[in-house]
Amino acid sequence: MTEEKAINALSRRTVLKSLAAAGAAGAGSLLGAPTIWAQTIKDVSLTHVGPSYSIFPDIAAQASADLGFKVEMQNAWTDAIMARVVGQPDTIDIADLEFWALRRIWRSQKLQPVETSKISNWNKIIPLFREGKNFDGSDMPSQGTMPFEVQYVAAPGDTAFAAAPTDFATMMPTIYNADTLGIRPDLIGREIDSWAELLNPEFRGKVALINVPQVGIMDAAMAIEARGDLKYVDKGNMSREEIDQTIAILIQLKQDGHFRAFWSSFDESVNFMTSGEAVIQSMWSPAVTAVRGRGVDCVYKGLKEGYRGWGNGLGLMSHLDGIRREAAYEYLNWMLTGPYGAFVARQGYYSSVPETTRTALSPQEWDYWYGGKPAAAEIRDPFGTVMEQAGRSRDGGNFEQRIGGIRCWNTTMDEGEYLVQRWNDFVAS
Repeated sequence: MTEEKAINALSRRTVLKSLAAAGAAGAGSLLGAPTIWAQTIKDVSLTHVGPSYSIFPDIAAQASADLGFKVEMQNAWTDAIMARVVGQPDTIDIADLEFWALRRIWRSQKLQPVETSKISNWNKIIPLFREGKNFDGSDMPSQGTMPFEVQYVAAPGDTAFAAAPTDFATMMPTIYNADTLGIRPDLIGREIDSWAELLNPEFRGKVALINVPQVGIMDAAMAIEARGDLKYVDKGNMSREEIDQTIAILIQLKQDGHFRAFWSSFDESVNFMTSGEAVIQSMWSPAVTAVRGRGVDCVYKGLKEGYRGWGNGLGLMSHLDGIRREAAYEYLNWMLTGPYGAFVARQGYYSSVPETTRTALSPQEWDYWYGGKPAAAEIRDPFGTVMEQAGRSRDGGNFEQRIGGIRCWNTTMDEGEYLVQRWNDFVAS
């Protein structure tokens, strides 16, 4: 972080908090700020719309208390958020999106660039987002939509993404993870080390897939490629022929009774795994945490072919200006200070600024969630439920090993509409 960035961020935060205090005391102006700012800062309300895995009432309440203005969080699927950004932009202030979504909505110009100079911890964001680099300086795999590919624009108003870092970001990175398969080791009874096991006839009738076409087909492709059926040019941007070949394999498996279900919600995935109806399936890290919190052995298994990665960021809607825009920047900065990163860490996700997250976790929590070390004490989820006993380690190793093992990214394909059509053919077959 440069000295100038630190001073600018401190000045904005000081002014906003002082304005809130001045407004409460009936002051007319402060530090030369217009009277209307002092009167209205306490009345600012920001609407943050995001998916269920990043929207939490506890976080909204803490942000509101710390910042002195109201933050309201609303839950919606990514497709619904994109539709609101384009069609109902005034209903959102902060759009919480996966990075691949920018390929579909950025050109609408409903989002304004984030000025990186106004994000005090920008230079502490991991290199994956800022530079497209792994921790060892090597390039991150780019199958699918690597966040860096859509991270920057050259200037406000540009609809094309910049190939190199600039002072203008499309979104501020927040959370991300390396996704893999969830398994029930107690019911499987042997080692699982490959995505190919998702297709193993041994588990016929006890396999579940996520019923989101863009994600489900990538999990299937990881398994199909691992088994040796196909070699994809880019699993994140399949040709029509590759889509057809993939769907043909999946339809045959479905007709053979291989799949127990196609889940569409967090709770469904948790219930299938908890009950043992599924023993291997697509899963989200918080769902694994929830299953373990019920006292059921569930492992988020690191596999030799690597992980499917994804990342979310916060975007500023174009209608934000004046005091509401400044408040939005304060909120973005607050999201990187530690409380949010610690909250999502306790369900298995990573923060774009691990340094500040570490200060909000206990040493034992940091060692477990980020360090890959055996738990020194009971590990609890964000809501206080014990989900891990002392002595056990997080699956897949430490933070750098897991993120460094990403081999493809969630994405939207050029043949996206055709993919959805064919995926629906598969589910209905």
